[in-house]
Amino acid sequence: MKIKIRTVCIEDYDRMIELWNSTEHSRRALNPVDDSREGIGRYLKRNPTTCFSAYIDNDGKEKIVGVILTGHDGRRGIIHHLCVHPDYRRQGIAHLLVQNAENALRKEGITKIFGLVFKDNDPANAFWEEQGYTLRTNLNYRNKSLDKDVPQGE
Repeated sequence: MKIKIRTVCIEDYDRMIELWNSTEHSRRALNPVDDSREGIGRYLKRNPTTCFSAYIDNDGKEKIVGVILTGHDGRRGIIHHLCVHPDYRRQGIAHLLVQNAENALRKEGITKIFGLVFKDNDPANAFWEEQGYTLRTNLNYRNKSLDKDVPQGE
């Protein structure tokens, strides 16, 4: 099986949602506004070169098996979503996606990246440690929803 990597486009939306819904942790991270077609379209328009999909040729049809949504504010990079379909894990796909995202951010002059991982997602936390991402314990993550349809979180 040959994995190919390319930048994400809005035409990938339905296949990305299907992928994100294939795993409980990814499903839990979604919200109905930011992860709607319109919300992802805004994100991709703002970050056209830093989001990637991993795909295979499935009988002449492209099947997305992994996605990373990465962006920046001109100062810091952030990894918003990284997901690999459960049937394709432990094959280096997530590592390839992270490498592509990091390289794209470097090209845009970004020197530091952060990401958010659920505390109870042990496999993901172990993966990020393996990639060299350290746990910050001196910060509190705070958020505020500006839309009644976007959950505040725990």
